[in-house]
Order: sequence, then structure tokens, then C-alpha cells
Amino acid sequence: MKTRIISVFIILAAVGIGFFNYYSQFKPASSVGGFPFKLGLDLNGGSHLVYQADVSKVSTADVSDSMQTLRDVIENRVNVFGVSEPLVQVEEAKLLDGQKLEKLVVELPGVTDVNTAINIIGQTPQLEFKLVNADLVKTLTSTSTQEDIDKAFVSTGLDGRYLKNAQLEFDPQTAAPLVTLVFDDKGTSLFDSITKGNVGNEVAIFLDGKVISSPVVRQEISDGRAQISGGNMTPTDAKLLVRNLNYGALPVPIKLIGTQTIGASLGADALHKGIKAGIWGFLIIVLFLILWYRLPGVIAAISLSIYVMINLAIFKLIPVTLTSAGLAGFILSIGMAVDANILIFERTKEELRKGLSIEDAIREGFSRAWNSIRDGNLSSIITAIILFWFSSTAIIRGFALIFGIGVLTSMLTAISISRTFLLAISPSDSNNKFVKFLFHSSNSKK
Repeated sequence: MKTRIISVFIILAAVGIGFFNYYSQFKPASSVGGFPFKLGLDLNGGSHLVYQADVSKVSTADVSDSMQTLRDVIENRVNVFGVSEPLVQVEEAKLLDGQKLEKLVVELPGVTDVNTAINIIGQTPQLEFKLVNADLVKTLTSTSTQEDIDKAFVSTGLDGRYLKNAQLEFDPQTAAPLVTLVFDDKGTSLFDSITKGNVGNEVAIFLDGKVISSPVVRQEISDGRAQISGGNMTPTDAKLLVRNLNYGALPVPIKLIGTQTIGASLGADALHKGIKAGIWGFLIIVLFLILWYRLPGVIAAISLSIYVMINLAIFKLIPVTLTSAGLAGFILSIGMAVDANILIFERTKEELRKGLSIEDAIREGFSRAWNSIRDGNLSSIITAIILFWFSSTAIIRGFALIFGIGVLTSMLTAISISRTFLLAISPSDSNNKFVKFLFHSSNSKK
């Protein structure tokens, strides 16, 4: 009786999860619908941008940190413009001559205007502070080499990585616009040492490689605040500069080297075919289970339905971004769930042939099948972890994540739900011919 009560609760929970999935998917305007499925670039359409980062002026030890900062800045940048689930990742390519190429890959689902995406990312400024060697600056000409320029403007190590925020202010006497920069703790320490050791000297402020201001250091500044002023900067220019700086100043320059646009219609077609393949695969599996295993097959079909509902709920609540590769991983995990049920049913049939009662055969069948299920699923989970941990592409990582979640859930449904249902409906009379038919056993000893 207790087992039957548990099974009823499981069914009610499954129905509730299924209703939640339905309602949140098809009623996105409602309060419950705050958890829609998140679709990847290949299913939702969008833009794929590849940038090359110039790390020639960054020390080898700082390349990794600079690229990570670049990734964070760009991700914050595109999120500010309302891009849903952007994917921003760093990739390293090795050329034939042994040189390393640092790349930044940006995928923007739902952004069909690639030019807008390029402008959003490309307008992010690169901010640098450099000491001015006045004598060498006077010798610079249009034919000066980069080495000469680097000697005239010496890097201080203070750049946009350490910028906390930028503010628009106005000079109380001239009403001229001022851009006040506030640095974080490390930036404050750097700026303090720069101003302390260079009182009376100029510190040039570079924005995107161009000098926009060269103020003279009048005194040590220890509060981590600097000002950009002068020139022909209008209030509009200052406001735009503040906006761009707050969205993130790039630690290294980037150059667009490749673009790809995936249309929404192509994504919708891929999604439709993926769902259709999943439904047909599920129905064929259910039909096979019912025809071959009869009543246990029906239980397996119910268990698989609950498995699908639980997985969809997990995908929404994490949330998981679904891609075509992820859908393939989900469908593959259904096969793993079926495999577990088949092992259980075959072991149960063997116990029935030994003359055990149906309830005892079910318990013994589950016990015997557990070792095989455990080992098979653990190997799949380890494979998913390796793929997720070591892969550098989002497609493989998405596949590994969804496949791993599916395998873990399949162990729950096969061991707990299928077992509970079978024990709940197991009859006391194992010799009844109809019962034998339902459980596909001759119940004869070998």
C-alpha cells in the first residue's frame, strides 16, 4: 500500500512538471512563463563574429589574464545591449610557423543585423596611460618608427582593465565637459605611484591608440581619480565616451577577421527537425518496449515520459542553452535510459524462469542489473565530464552537458521510478496465465 502511495505521488509530480513545461513554453507572457527554453545560435539564428587580439605588447605571463579580461568586457558589452544568452569565448590557434593566434569568438543569438553587432563591439575603447618624454616627443615626425613612439610615450601599466567607472562632469568655471575616471584598488595604487614619481611631468591618456589628453601632474593623486578634458570635446562626445568606458575599455586591441550570419528560418527549421526526430525516436522506442516486454514495457514507457519531463524542467531551471548538438545528446540519453530498463527486464525474466514470484523476481532482477547499469552510466558520465572540461567549442560542451544531465536522470528513472511502478502493480498470483503473458514469462524452471 505504501508503495502504491509513493507511485501516485510520483505520477502527480510528473504531471505537475509536464504542465509547468507546457505552460511556460506556450504562455511566455504569464508569470509562470519566466522560464522559456533558451535556444542556441544554430536554432534561434543570429551572428557569429571572430576577432583576433593583438597581444604583441603584452608579456607572455599576462596574455591569459588579458584575454580573460577581454572576454569579460565584451560579454558585459553585448549584455548591456540586450543580447539574449551571448556566447563569448577565447580560443588559441597555433600557426604553422609556431606562432600563437589569440582569438575571441562572439555568438549573438537573435541578432540578425551583423553590422549592429560589429558596431557595438568595435566601439569599445582601449584606454591607456603613458608617461611623456617631452624631449623625444619633439623629435617625432610622420616617418618615426613604432620604436621611436614607444620611447617617447612610456607605458605605465595602467589601462582600461583597472577602470572602475567613468562619470560626466562639468568645469564649474568654464562649463567645459570633464570625464572623471575612477580606478579600482589596483588601478588606484598604480595611479598613485605614477603621479607620485612624475610631479611636473606630462601623463598622456591614449584612447584607441590616439592621445586625447596630456595633463601635467601637479601633485600626487592617491584617491584613484583622473580627469579627461580639453581639446574639442563636446558634451555629446563626453557623454558617449563615458558610456563606452563604463561598458568596458579593452585591455588589448582586437580586429574582426570573420563573420557568419545564421538566419532565423534556418534555425527554426533545425529546431523543428530536431524535435520531430526526438518525438519519432521516442515513439518507436515506446512501441518496441510495449510489443516486446508487454506490461513492463508500458511501465518503461511511463518512466521514460517522466524522464523526458524531468529533463525539460532541468533544462529550463538551470537554464541550459539548447543547440542542435544538445538535442542530439538528449536523444542519445533517452537511448541510455532504455538500455537500463532492458537490462532490468531481462534479469527479471531470468528470475521468473527460475520459478520466483513476480515481486521477488522484480527485486532480484533490479539487484542483478544494478552493477551493469552503474558501470555503463558511470563510463558515460566520465566521458561527458571529459568532453565538457577539455573542449574549447561551445557545441561539444553543450552536447556533453545535456548528455551528462540525461544520463544522471536516466539512472533515477530506471532504478527508482520503474522499480516503484513494477512493484506497485505486481500481482500476488504468479501462476495465472494472463499474468504470465503480461510479464512475458513461461515461469518454468530450467
